[in-house]
Amino acid sequence: MAAVVGIAEPRLRRPGGYVVQVLAVAALYYAFGRLGLLRELSVENAVFTPIYPPTGLSVAALLILGIGCWPGITLGALGVIVSISPPGPDLIGILFGSTAAPVCAAILLNWARFRMDLSRFRDGVALVFLGALAAMTISATVGVGMLVLTDKLAAHAFWTVWLAWWVGDAMGVLLVTPLLLSLRGIQRPLSLRRWKEATALTVIACVLVPVAAYSSISLLFLVYPLIIWAALRFELAGAVLCALFTSVMATIAATDGSGSFQGLSPIEIMTKLQAFNGTMALTALLMSALITEQRNTRRSVEQACQELAEVLEHLTTGDVPVPRPQADADERGGRDDTGGRSWPTQ
Repeated sequence: MAAVVGIAEPRLRRPGGYVVQVLAVAALYYAFGRLGLLRELSVENAVFTPIYPPTGLSVAALLILGIGCWPGITLGALGVIVSISPPGPDLIGILFGSTAAPVCAAILLNWARFRMDLSRFRDGVALVFLGALAAMTISATVGVGMLVLTDKLAAHAFWTVWLAWWVGDAMGVLLVTPLLLSLRGIQRPLSLRRWKEATALTVIACVLVPVAAYSSISLLFLVYPLIIWAALRFELAGAVLCALFTSVMATIAATDGSGSFQGLSPIEIMTKLQAFNGTMALTALLMSALITEQRNTRRSVEQACQELAEVLEHLTTGDVPVPRPQADADERGGRDDTGGRSWPTQ
């Protein structure tokens, strides 16, 4: 079974617009789900997707559009389930888990005062530990539990399949959600110089990543300098795009049993792939969030220094009267309001 799967404040919507919004979320969920099902792994006779993009789409939709779009997630999950297998007794439970997990993620992120531009390091940490790792335990627990209760999965295989399901959903949040949020915040195009650097990074990634993924001597570690380069120069959007491309190529190599995944058992392939994807996504997300926070802090300090320089310039030219906090104290007999100390008058 595949891993099927801050809150925007409630807004007044027209009924027609709300219906269109829900249907759009459902359609995108279904499209992302079919895309994720293109590559599957089988563990303990259960089929799962190493990266399940609809979970990332769901969390992003709830953050951007509001909690009220949750029916679109349920409809999209229903479409994905029906497209791969006949509905069974476990349908209601899986739909509940697929909807409750991203809703819980959005609620937890709202509780943590999450900023959708991921401009602070704490936003990256919140998305990792609250939005992905914590909330996605709901979908994995409910989904795998329903498979066991309906005798579609042996009880002894619960934790193995649970881990695969949980990591697949969490990877969708770690890679897809920040990408969608970063694309939403793009306001101006890159300069010509930045376009040249972006093109160079893209060309190098398109050559190096497939070589690292399909090499039989395990060269996957070579992608980390690319992710660091992308995070330093293009912040969140560049780092997540690089990580997503690398994760997709590694997943293709793993499902083909090629490269460093050749000759491994299904459980070994799952463990190696998910460990690589997880560490890479964490590196890209947390590093880009930290770099963005530091750059925003530097801009704030530079702006404050510029404003202070302008104030000093006005003071020296006499355009702005010099404040005299001692005047009131002199009138009160040489005492101020804060320390009780007498100051000599000039």
